[in-house]
Amino acid sequence: MQTIQFIGITPEKVLDAFDKLVESRLQNLKRHFEPKNPTEFLTRKEVAEMLKIDLSTVHNWTKSKKLKAYSIGNRVYFKRVEVEESIIHINE
Repeated sequence: MQTIQFIGITPEKVLDAFDKLVESRLQNLKRHFEPKNPTEFLTRKEVAEMLKIDLSTVHNWTKSKKLKAYSIGNRVYFKRVEVEESIIHINE
């Protein structure tokens, strides 16, 4: 086993340095492992209201793969983030 000797440094300074190291590592972990926002699902009606379009347009855009739909049983849902990402910017 290897021995380390600290000459000219007080135990308080060692503890302070150790505390700062642990604090910075914890902050780094918190930054990378914070819980993400939960996925928000929208119904067809909510998507239609959000985009100010008709329900038939939501259906057509889903069939043409402009919008990605998810279903549970007979219910159809859309992820809010994906609906917002499907809106493209037009350069005029």
